[in-house]
Amino acid sequence: MNPDSLRLDDAELERLAAGGESSRVEFKERLEGDALRRIEEAVCAFANDLSGSGEPGVVFVGLRDNGTPAGIDVTDRLLRTLADIRSNGNVLPPPMLLAEKRMLSVAEVAIVTVAPSDSPPARYRGRIHVRNGPRRSIATAQEERVLNERRRFTDRPFDLRPISSATIADLHRRRFEDEYLPNAVASDVLAANDRSYEQRLAATKMIASTDDERPTVLGLLALGISTRDFIGGAWVQFLRIAGHEIGEEIIDDVTVDGTVVDIIRQTEETLYAHNRRAVDIVSSNLERRTEVYPFAALQQLFRNALMHQNYEDTNAPVRVTWFDDRIEIQSPGGPYGHAAEGTFGHPGVVDYRNPNLSEAMKNFGYVQRFGAGIGTAQRLLRKAGHMEAKFDVNQTHVLVTIMSAEATKGEGK
Repeated sequence: MNPDSLRLDDAELERLAAGGESSRVEFKERLEGDALRRIEEAVCAFANDLSGSGEPGVVFVGLRDNGTPAGIDVTDRLLRTLADIRSNGNVLPPPMLLAEKRMLSVAEVAIVTVAPSDSPPARYRGRIHVRNGPRRSIATAQEERVLNERRRFTDRPFDLRPISSATIADLHRRRFEDEYLPNAVASDVLAANDRSYEQRLAATKMIASTDDERPTVLGLLALGISTRDFIGGAWVQFLRIAGHEIGEEIIDDVTVDGTVVDIIRQTEETLYAHNRRAVDIVSSNLERRTEVYPFAALQQLFRNALMHQNYEDTNAPVRVTWFDDRIEIQSPGGPYGHAAEGTFGHPGVVDYRNPNLSEAMKNFGYVQRFGAGIGTAQRLLRKAGHMEAKFDVNQTHVLVTIMSAEATKGEGK
């Protein structure tokens, strides 16, 4: 869904504002104190759509609780802060929302319109917020079950589809309880301990539901004991070529499979080993080491490739090929949604083929902020004297090329 499709007309906004706070409406006077936190909680609750209306929720910033104008200036900075809720990682999976300035009959206000999630429950900092009429609260166990069950009957993204040949025994329980849960669910919610292992798997979308314990694609990618037995594309091929073209001598060939955590750890260890440091003991009294490529940039681009990989109906891996003059990272699956061919990699343009895998990668600690990875990598490359990474985007794959510093210097001649 394109965020612009959430834009409500003036008449609908006027009607919602006149009706006061409800299951679809929240008012905030201004962005001060803890107002941003409360707005993010409201966004989470609207995304969960406990009432099942299927209609977007709206936060009006600039109206008091009684609906009268607070007289704020709707600045670009305010709108950027509100739009950032979608990608700052506090609400997971990333919500679909639109932040805009609108002129109502009462005043100029900032509007945040939030679409119901197609993969509930959504969490704000590990807590499931819901709305019962105008009241916002943490979901009870029963309300959580309602959201889990609702997910079964929506048009789910591929990463939430159950795998019929897998069972709950194919998931790594210790990794779930020791690594994933403490980061995915707030500590006070975990401490309550009123949910079974199966209920927690369902609430975190690792299985379809408590009544249908088949692992989802997400569950196998995050916790699978033998992930590739069920998801053919869950692997990475790494090649180190002594030369500039495929067909020249291969000096290292590594295949990595397993969960997304296994793949990240092992592939990045391989990248680190090949990213040999040059040691300078001449220009100063201290030993200085430099990387062939800025390693943090390689991490950002590689993890981005895994996050947006197409795992459906393909056994193709992410391919990492290290040549003498460049590194190529190829991810199966072309552009998705709002991130089209002409806008892929542009600042602020982001969409998610695997929104729940993105959430899991953040909970495991491999993503800090959504939508910022490519921009961070480009900045690190420039700082280290490399040209920016180039993206070749078509309907079958995304190919990222990172040139060496020496090749960059050659381009400048």
